[in-house]
Amino acid sequence: MVFSLPLDEIVFPDPALANEDGLLAIGGDLSAERLILAYHNGIFPWFSENDPIRWYSPHERCVIYPDRIKVSKSMKQTLKNGSFKVTVNLAFEKVIANCAKIPRKHQPGTWITKEMQEAYLNLHGLGWAHSVEVWQKDHLVGGLYGIALGNVFCGESMFSLVSNASKTALIFLCQQTNFELIDCQLPNGHLLSLGAEMIDRKTYMKFFNNQ
Repeated sequence: MVFSLPLDEIVFPDPALANEDGLLAIGGDLSAERLILAYHNGIFPWFSENDPIRWYSPHERCVIYPDRIKVSKSMKQTLKNGSFKVTVNLAFEKVIANCAKIPRKHQPGTWITKEMQEAYLNLHGLGWAHSVEVWQKDHLVGGLYGIALGNVFCGESMFSLVSNASKTALIFLCQQTNFELIDCQLPNGHLLSLGAEMIDRKTYMKFFNNQ
């Protein structure tokens, strides 16, 4: 069953009631209050241009435990040779804009709509959303962004304009911050090759129980 969210009340149904594909509800808005409530309950928005806002809570979650990230020998050499410079929160707007426009396999458009970009820029201004930027000769060549909730970083998207740039951002996030869990939401081959694994909702939500 898919629930319809009211505009005049910031609430969500029990995430355990989500459909098999994780779809839980439609409607509502992308206000900071609603988005933060959603993330605290293992829910995130994911929808295309001109579609109603869709809220998902997968029964299984793709995550990376930072101390288990897999770094290949060639990647270690890339990090060691200093070809990339990494910064944090220096170019959030540019990172989210690049994530929105980079083509994805089997995806004709983008789910990072203008509405989504504005919502996460607002969260960035409020101190919830953060970015990691990767630079090469003063050019932004990769990065990622997401929401920081206590010891969990809820990753939203990443991009790479040159080889290994997005990997560098993710490895930095795992090795140079204090997060205990990186939430990748949904699995793909790239993430799994870096050590991502699937956990159930109950295990995932334990990270939020004390927040």
